[in-house]
Amino acid sequence: MSEINYPIQGACQCGQVTYQLLAPPLMIAACHCRQCQKLSTSAFSITAVVKATDIEFSGEMREWSRLAENGNTNGAKFCSGCGNRIYHFNPDDPDKIKLKPSTLADTKVIQPSMHIWTSEKQAWFTLPTDLPCHEKQPF
Repeated sequence: MSEINYPIQGACQCGQVTYQLLAPPLMIAACHCRQCQKLSTSAFSITAVVKATDIEFSGEMREWSRLAENGNTNGAKFCSGCGNRIYHFNPDDPDKIKLKPSTLADTKVIQPSMHIWTSEKQAWFTLPTDLPCHEKQPF
């Protein structure tokens, strides 16, 4: 893999929301839960957990939230123009942001370090044997 240079720019589809990722993610997970399948309209969604201090946002975002299975609030920020999901957050853990990294200009950083919620994965998807796989949320 070629070297990743920070900061990395990111934006929603219409460009109304922009951001800079200043440092590498703490971890990257491929989530197979049904909610992420709905979000991504695919078999799974990719999430990069980053320190809130390692990212700077510009532009108007709207917010939506739901309760997760464990009782935590799963908040989401998205562009008020195009609706592109930018990140998720737990208000009780403000030091971390769950970035949707496909919005990055340089996507080389998107290399999952684990697969989560594999109990809800699509039957046709074969899990890798070289990464940790968790049936539910490990963190």
